[in-house]
Amino acid sequence: MSCGAVLAISLLLGDPNVAIAAAQPPAAPAAPISVAAEPLFADIVARSGALKSVVQGWIDAGAVDESDFVLGAAFTGFRARAAELAALDLQGHLVLKDRGVDGDLKCILRGISEDMPLKVAAVEAAANPAERRVALDELAYLLDDNAGVITAPPQPPT
Repeated sequence: MSCGAVLAISLLLGDPNVAIAAAQPPAAPAAPISVAAEPLFADIVARSGALKSVVQGWIDAGAVDESDFVLGAAFTGFRARAAELAALDLQGHLVLKDRGVDGDLKCILRGISEDMPLKVAAVEAAANPAERRVALDELAYLLDDNAGVITAPPQPPT
């Protein structure tokens, strides 16, 4: 018998913890960590939810039928809050980029930051209530996605 085999047998017989440890499956790589609880990302989720509620309220109340809807103070304030949210999404993208995160969330946040002003502009450019409703629906979906991608459990890379 070789010296290595004798040493291995003596370790296995001498300390039962060695045998137990050897029988365990190898450690899995660390699971991705959720950023949802971090202040920046929690703020994005809260703002997205609040803005989605505003949009849904407009849709439910029939505000989309008002011809001067986009000229009102409510929409003007909303536009400013949506722009702030888009800036936070871009900031979230940059934070993840600086961390060296190579995942979907980083890219999705950048895309949302670019899409948000376009969706708001589509509401403004709508020629009639039907087009305005479609634009508001799309904006509501984007705001819902904005929160959902952050709060969804992170997935390992495929």
